[in-house]
Amino acid sequence: MCEHKIWIDTDTGIDDAIALLTAVKLADLEVVGVSAVCGNVEHEKTFRNARNVLSLAGREDIPVYPGAIKPLLKELRPAAYFHGNNGLGGAEIPDSKAPWETKKAHEALYEKAKELNGELELVAVGPLTNVATAIVAHPDIVKYLKRILIMGGAVVGGNITPCAEFNIFTDPQAAETVFKCGVPIVMCGLDVTTKACLSYTDIDEIAAYNNPAAKLLDESTRNVREYNIRDGHRSIHLHDSCPIFYLAFPEYFTAYPCGVYVETQGTITMGKTVCDLYTDHKFEDRHVTVVMDLDNDSVVRTMKDIYQLY
Repeated sequence: MCEHKIWIDTDTGIDDAIALLTAVKLADLEVVGVSAVCGNVEHEKTFRNARNVLSLAGREDIPVYPGAIKPLLKELRPAAYFHGNNGLGGAEIPDSKAPWETKKAHEALYEKAKELNGELELVAVGPLTNVATAIVAHPDIVKYLKRILIMGGAVVGGNITPCAEFNIFTDPQAAETVFKCGVPIVMCGLDVTTKACLSYTDIDEIAAYNNPAAKLLDESTRNVREYNIRDGHRSIHLHDSCPIFYLAFPEYFTAYPCGVYVETQGTITMGKTVCDLYTDHKFEDRHVTVVMDLDNDSVVRTMKDIYQLY
């Protein structure tokens, strides 16, 4: 029996695809549903990519639901410059033959959470538009979610502005709704995800496995690797795999209780996750677990084992 029943909400780009391929092979995780949201690229592409990646993994049985095509209030500014026009760095994989789901993501998520009656853990690795929509449409969903694990935010710094991370910045109003909803949250922000690294030597080793998943990892990251080399780096970050690994292997990580609010009014600070971890003043509400460090050697070793399963 799987220890964790999880739903993955994703704006399926390169690191999202790696996270999906990882999640479906971990024995302690049962992926019961996936929803697509706009973010890294437009929703049409993230929806198709999620379906196709699961098909490549041999998991067309996992339903993928269409979600938000735009943030709640902001204009979508996708990151095709990083993820490529198709979201997968230009890598092409066969189209899924699974039936097309038409039920909206927030409705499907609510129904599954209610069905599992408090056992569902939600892993959100894109902007939080779908999750916020579900909370607003069905406020009682907070009773049925065991935990929300987020790839997003940062205690210090940012990657889309000096103080904001991409997923939170893309829809800060949605993020604030989620962080204030009362469900226990695990935040895997840039503080830890930039320490989750797969070196180019590691990628070459995985590529030599010569299976479809290894091929996708190799081909989808080629442009990113060229981009990183220009900046003097020879590794890629496994951003979206962090909450997946945290679920299955919490012993790999170091985390602390924290209060977190999202800045939705500022100009320079829009999308900043304001955390009380390093401050004398603490927020009254501190229901977020902020992940700050990890054993990267263990993550890489486990990832290599997973890709051999394909």
